[in-house]
Parts: sequence; structure tokens; C-alpha cells
Amino acid sequence: MFLSAYLKRHPADTVVVRDLYDERFPDFDRVLVTAQRALTAGKAFDDLAVDQQARLTVFRQATQQFIDADKVIIANPLWNLMIPGKLKAWFDTICVEGQTFETVAVGERPLAPGKHVLHIQAAGGVTNGQNLASRYVKDVMTFLGAQVTSLPVEGMDRYPDRAETIVTDAFKTAEAIAKTF
Repeated sequence: MFLSAYLKRHPADTVVVRDLYDERFPDFDRVLVTAQRALTAGKAFDDLAVDQQARLTVFRQATQQFIDADKVIIANPLWNLMIPGKLKAWFDTICVEGQTFETVAVGERPLAPGKHVLHIQAAGGVTNGQNLASRYVKDVMTFLGAQVTSLPVEGMDRYPDRAETIVTDAFKTAEAIAKTF
């Protein structure tokens, strides 16, 4: 719903949709870390295993896509008090020393600041957007220099008789956010 309302107001904007599960987004794991270390040690990209090359390519593309974006929309469910694993893997691709932040004398400094981020999160319970996942998304994006707007959609499981109203209200809020995002 948000994208439809947004594109009505901003038809010239280019929107790239990533479904991390459908595209089988790679986890930030030993294979990926080993490949990065090998490159740092001087190994040529073409000398890496095919799987390492593929994972690094996706990793680098996701990093660059984030750097190039003016606006980012993150939509996720709240699963077991946190964001889904594939979304965490995406966050690992956008938190890259020397590309999206740098360490300075005291702390870190964002290298791609000024982004606008909308975080839409659905949850069966009610936390008013004050749960570990929401705070994680906001904290990481703020660390990277972004301005974050949150749209929690909560309570569908706790109040199933009000689920339709909760969703309808969220659509109205999404339309209002789309006007200024």
C-alpha cells in the first residue's frame, strides 16, 4: 500500500524492490568472511571459489545499492523479538567499514548520510514500536546517518477482532507518510 501511494506522489522516482527470501539473499557466514579475508590478503577475485564470487557479488551490489539510494523502505515482520535472519544478512551488507561508515578518533562517522528510511514492521503483539527489532533498525540506520520514520503495525494476533481496523489504520498512516517521504 505504501509504495502505491508513494509512486502516485513521486512518479519519477525509481523504485527497486528486494525480497530477500525470494532472491535467496546470502547469509553473512564463514564462506563470505573467508572470501573477504582472502581478497584483503591479496588473492584475486577470479581465484576465489565460484560460490564465494557469487556471494561477494551480491554483497557488493547490496552495499552499493544502499550507498546510491536516497530513500530506503524496510518492511518486515517481528519474528521471535527480532528482524528475520535474511534482513539481518542485508544489514550486514550495508554496514561496511570504509564504505558506509568510517572509524574516526572518537567513534564512527557515516559515509553515506542523509538517507530517509521508512521502517514498516508488523507484529502480532503490541509494543508501540519499542521492541528489539524496531530499535535495532532505528539504531543501525541512525548510526549510518539516516533519518528514520517508523510505522508499526501491531496487535493483529492479540486483538484478532480488531485486525481489519489495525490494517486499515496502517494503510491510512502509510498514505499520509507517502506525502512527505
